[in-house]
This record gives sequence, C-alpha cells and structure tokens, in this order.
Amino acid sequence: MNKSIIGTKAMVVSPHYLASAAGQHILLQGGNAYDAAIAVSACLAVVYPHMTGVGGDSFWLMYNKQDHEVKGYNGSGRSGSTVTIDRFLGEDKIPTRGIKSIVTVPGMVDSWGAILNQYGTMSLAQVLEPAIRYASEGFPLSHNQYINTVNQFELINNTPITSEIYTPNGQVPQQGSRFIQKQLAASLKKLAEQGRDSFYKGELAEEIVSFIQEQGGLLNLQDFMKHKGEWVTPLKGMYRGYETYQVPPNSQGFVGIMALNILENFDMNNMKEGSFEYYHLLVEALKLSFRDRNRYLTDPEFSSIPLERLLSKQYALELTKEMSMSHTVSMDTQPVGHDTAYAAVVDEAGNAVSFIQSLYFEFGSGVVAGNTGILLQNRGSFFSLDPTHVNKLEPNKRTFHTLMPAMICKDGAPYLLYGTQGGEGQPQTQTMLATRILDYAMDPQAAINAARFVWGRTWGEETQELKVEERIPDDIVASLSEVGHCVKKVDAYDSLMGHANAILIDEAGFKHGGVDVRSDGAAMGW
Repeated sequence: MNKSIIGTKAMVVSPHYLASAAGQHILLQGGNAYDAAIAVSACLAVVYPHMTGVGGDSFWLMYNKQDHEVKGYNGSGRSGSTVTIDRFLGEDKIPTRGIKSIVTVPGMVDSWGAILNQYGTMSLAQVLEPAIRYASEGFPLSHNQYINTVNQFELINNTPITSEIYTPNGQVPQQGSRFIQKQLAASLKKLAEQGRDSFYKGELAEEIVSFIQEQGGLLNLQDFMKHKGEWVTPLKGMYRGYETYQVPPNSQGFVGIMALNILENFDMNNMKEGSFEYYHLLVEALKLSFRDRNRYLTDPEFSSIPLERLLSKQYALELTKEMSMSHTVSMDTQPVGHDTAYAAVVDEAGNAVSFIQSLYFEFGSGVVAGNTGILLQNRGSFFSLDPTHVNKLEPNKRTFHTLMPAMICKDGAPYLLYGTQGGEGQPQTQTMLATRILDYAMDPQAAINAARFVWGRTWGEETQELKVEERIPDDIVASLSEVGHCVKKVDAYDSLMGHANAILIDEAGFKHGGVDVRSDGAAMGW
C-alpha cells in the first residue's frame, strides 16, 4: 500500500483487518469511537492472540469532542500483595516465561469497563459481539500468528493447556486455517453477561486465581479484587506549534515528548528525510531520552519522577550540547519485550481514541489459565530483583511499561493519532512518524512505509546495535558506522521495526489512515 486510505466520516486502523472491520461494524451500527475502540481491542485479543489478550494490559489516550479535552486511562496491573524480591531468592531475575513470570494482575478488562461507563453508548455485550463470534466460530489464522507460533513452538508445545489451543496435536496450525478458541469464547460471553467485575471479583477471577494457585503462582484473589485502573492527565508537549500528548508514567510515553523537544532545536528543513543527518540526529535524541527513562521510570507512586524538568525546553537544549554529527553518545540499556498491538479510531462526531495493548512477550507468559482460554501476561517479569534499582519488585506496584499510545493536536483538536508495536522501538518509530509527517509533510502511509531503524539491545546480545533496513542506501549506512553506530542491516520491511498505524485528520476533516505492511492490518474509512 503506497497511499493512505481517506475517509470522509470515520476511520479505524489496527494491525489485523478483522479487528478493524469490527470497529467499522460498531460505528456503522451507531456506536461512537469509544464503543468501536473497545470492539477493536477485544477483537485483537482473539485474532492476534500472540500479541495481545484478555490477560494483558492497555493504555489509552482519548479526545472527547464534547469536552474538548484529551484524557488518558492507565489500564496496567499491579504486582500481587505478597510478591516480594524474597519470593525469588537464588535467582538473578524474574523468569520471563511460566507461572512464576505472572506477577501482575491483567488491567485491560478493567479499562474496557471504565471507558464504556464514561463515554460509551453501547453495552459491553454489544461491543464484545464480534470478538465472541471470532473466538467461537473461528477466523483464518494470520501470517503473523503462524510465524510467531513457529518461532515459539517449543515453549507453546511444552506447556499444558496452551499447547491444546495453539499447537493442537503437536502441530503449528496452517496460515489461513480456521482457528477456534472455544474456552476464550466462553470467557468473553461471561464478561458480556456479567460485566467487568466477573474478571476481578466473580466467576472468571475465581477460575483464573484457582489455576494460578494450583500451579504455584504468586497472585491471589484479593489482588484481582482490589485492582482498579485510573484516569490520568496526559503529558503535554509542543513541537513546532503542535500539541503532543502521551500517557504519564508508569508508561515510557514521556520519552516521545523528550525526543521531539531535543529535535526541535535542529532545523529539519536543512536536512533531507532519510539522510545520514536525519537518522543520526533521531537516534542520538532518542538515546539521550532513554538515558533518563532508564534512570527514573517506574510506578510514580513508589518513586518521584522529575517530569517538569525532563519535559522542559531548557533541559532539551542542554541535552543537545552532548550531541555531535561526528560521534555517538555512549550509553547502555537492557532488552525489553516488543510484542504489542496499536490501534486508533476517529468517529464522525470528532471523538478520537488512540490505544495500545499487550501481553509483553509473544504469547505472554505462555500460560493459559485453566479452562478460561485466557493467556496471562508476563509484563511483571521486567521488574528488577536488585533492591537498589528504581524499578525494583515490590508488592502492589506497576512496572516500567513500554506501552505508549500517542496523539498530536493542532489548535486543540486531534490532528494525528499514532503508535506502534515494538517495546524499545515504540518511541523510535513514533519519532520517525511525527517528524516525517510534521516536518516533511508525508502522509501517514508514506511515513509508515519509509525505511526505519531500531536502536538497542535485543535478547542475548551484548552490543547496542542500530538495526537498519536494507532499503537504507549503503553510503548512509557507512556514514552511520563511521561516527560510531554499531550498524546491522536487516531485511526490508523487517518485523523487528514493529507494526505502526496512524490516522491524520486534515483541514477538510478527512481522515487519512495508514497501516503497516509488516502486519495483517487494514485502514477502514468511509
């Protein structure tokens, strides 16, 4: 796809076409952007089960046309009340898979209830209907799910219950084959009938916790019963006259504002998009932002985060003094999971929802909770067991979170909704999209299609590689190497770059939707 899909009334983008269609279906039935977004969210939990699920977290940015304001919702879960560092004595880190990797309560279902109650016009049963149908009747298994199942075959096939669903008869289901999740359908029906509390206080909560306890897990029923997400005031920045919004910590969203603050000190008109100068400046601005993220990010209820200073224009100007076109900034980081799903909806009335959700790693913990069909996330495995670390494991705490939906407004109204799968890559791809669209007037699809990079360490690697797609010319790759980047070429449109989606609302009110060719997504506008 070379150009954005343009809608006159509404637009839905997501990394799976069936989820986009579910959002469209709700809008055409008279639902608003909030109703449609939850339908998309639930549908993704069914048709993209390797990336997201009912047992995971989500973050939301929402513009309400009637109130003329942007609000956020933090749908991330806290660690259990008895989950302490002492529970992992003898280990240097929390396991990333299995029952012991499940240390936080899933927060996404709570977010559905809260957002519907505040802004929705439909019932939970109505918006869950497409997801229930795809879970019970099946859907054509996507290319992305097939590849991820192949890659994680050993984990899945060696995990009881999980294997029965995702590798039946010890085989990877073929791409395009009908994939049915009867147990998940039953759980979604219970949610539809009994509401949000079924998951945290009722029948579903009891089933999930009973299984966790039987398997020697760390969460208990009280942890689920006391869970509650929260409405949050979004962080706000300015970039070349546009208002930039991100959700606050425990999300890494502030990195997206910091990087743009740094780049605002440079004249992008004097450099070509896709040039050595462009890539180098973006990488260096992001690295400096990551340095502060790694130093401070955790649950703000447990540690103070100096956001006023970090997001100030003066601090950004100070950071630019560390940057040079002749060398790189030296810094260390650690690998983070990157499997998420970003989507966005804009309705005819002008309401806009930008949201992202995840199980953390592909297939999360790898553990399905008994007969519920619900994969549980391993997000809490990112807590540190070092008692001096800012993101150390403590009871009732939310961990450093990579999820960061973004929104940019122009004169107080939504202009761009954007985000991506990709963990460490999220602020990187977001910064590429924002600069390509705002500085170089690229449409969303062109901005998504243009060659991308991702900097950072991946699992098992000791270096901070700058992975660049092979579409980037050799002379630019050579220049990046010469100034000190540890460059590694990867395939064109490599999935390592994440799955980005975006909606731009132009001056005529038309909605331009772009989706990533790396995903199974679709933009649906009309």
